[in-house]
Amino acid sequence: MRTSWPVRLLMVLALLVGAGCGGAAGGSATASPSAKVHLETSYSELVPDSLALWAASDGGYFARNNLDVNVQLIESTKGIPALLSGQTNIAVLGGSNALNAAVSGADLEVIAVLAPVYPYQLMVPASITDAAGLKGKKLGVSSIGSSSDIATRVALKKLGLDPAKDVTIVAVGSSQNRIAAMYSGAIQGSVNQPPDTVAMKARGFHSILDLAGAKLPTANTGVVVQRSWASSHNGVVQRFIDSLVQASVRVRKDSAFTVKVLKKWEKSDDTAAMQATASYYMREIVPALPYPRAVMFKDALAVLVTRNEAAKGYDLNKLLNQSYVKSADNRGLGR
Repeated sequence: MRTSWPVRLLMVLALLVGAGCGGAAGGSATASPSAKVHLETSYSELVPDSLALWAASDGGYFARNNLDVNVQLIESTKGIPALLSGQTNIAVLGGSNALNAAVSGADLEVIAVLAPVYPYQLMVPASITDAAGLKGKKLGVSSIGSSSDIATRVALKKLGLDPAKDVTIVAVGSSQNRIAAMYSGAIQGSVNQPPDTVAMKARGFHSILDLAGAKLPTANTGVVVQRSWASSHNGVVQRFIDSLVQASVRVRKDSAFTVKVLKKWEKSDDTAAMQATASYYMREIVPALPYPRAVMFKDALAVLVTRNEAAKGYDLNKLLNQSYVKSADNRGLGR
């Protein structure tokens, strides 16, 4: 039986409306800017590396780009599995985590880097006054191969120490776990960032190396997607990156807004600590345009090669997709 043209028109319209909708899987590549799309997004630690993500949510930038984004905390070791299983659409986590998974065969791409330099200071107790004092000591990281692990090894080498021989590196979990381990004396060193370093200094700990000041390139926190999902949801992914870029511009310029965002997400009423953190990130960390670059992954790849033969000769450019940030850049969103 032939279908009348009004019925066929309604069928086409229904298909178009359906294409613009999204549950956990998000919207389609054909979704128009006027079609609101739901996304599930994770961040891996309660640290200000995710400031652009938090600001995009609190500042209304996701909403302006017609995105309904649920932002949830999923620790770094579970962030990639959640992304690969479809529990999340986009993961904000350590670039080294994405690299580890990609080398092992996961079809991932890094589409932005929100913390393109190491945001850390190497913190130690007052009893350790120089690099030599670290010999034979335990240093804590979140997990082996994580951003904090890569940063710790880089810091030790800059201090003239051999990470494999001069110290013991132990995985203790999140930044909060590392701080607790420092306070208890279970470890004698860890890389930390504001606002944690503010509280640690108040308790007598101090920094023997400022990695952030050294401006060493890294993908400390990247924006990661499944390549196949992103390729079929280009428009939605672009709107997500646009939101992050727009939020980053405000973060870098509006101190009062940045402090407000930090207070909410860090669950802190310590205005002085949040102001210090805002200043640090505005000055040292948050990029105007979060381009992912191969040089940011070289330290992570060098460490990974020692543990995974498949990493030898890996082409870092395979992991990166600069097109979304480039589009935002071309349209002047980073200014």
